[in-house]
Amino acid sequence: MSKLYESITSELQEFIHHQNMFFTATAIATGRVNVSPKGMDCFRILDDRTVAYLDLTGSGNETSAHLLVDPRITIMFCGFEHKPWILRLYGNGTVVRPGDADWATLETNFQLLPGTRQIVQLRVELAQTSCGLGVPEYEFLGQRSALIEWAEKKGESGIQQYWKDKNQVSIDGLPTRISQDLNSQDLKLGLDLDRNP
Repeated sequence: MSKLYESITSELQEFIHHQNMFFTATAIATGRVNVSPKGMDCFRILDDRTVAYLDLTGSGNETSAHLLVDPRITIMFCGFEHKPWILRLYGNGTVVRPGDADWATLETNFQLLPGTRQIVQLRVELAQTSCGLGVPEYEFLGQRSALIEWAEKKGESGIQQYWKDKNQVSIDGLPTRISQDLNSQDLKLGLDLDRNP
């Protein structure tokens, strides 16, 4: 049976803390729906109606492009081990980048990782649980290190160039603003490898 919540209760928070993976979904009125898997201890509960996750450099930047047009975002957790729950957080999202007014406050909630690109913050309007009885059980073996190693090898200038080459527009041609919003000083906040081993 599904159940609706107006906030992230202590029970939901406990469930979230035990998850090693989550999924994000965004879309605009036309074009493709984007669904992305996330891991690496990048999710934080800021209060009972606000969450955020650290977004690392990847092959695309669809979430950022979509949220600039339509702030709707859904985050889903799925209990692959232990409690067979599916939890969805519905709400409006914003992208916060180094240099933005909220960055200094938000980034203190995370251990910034090499390749940090932005923080996505979600104001939760509704939470929903449903049974995950049809979801198979999986055993968590560990987080992968390949993405961090790739970002370390690229370095700050390499990551900046990658953003310019691969992250400026969505697959539907929507702008992400990744390059125009950042300068070299801002990049050091997100890609300080000495600070974030």
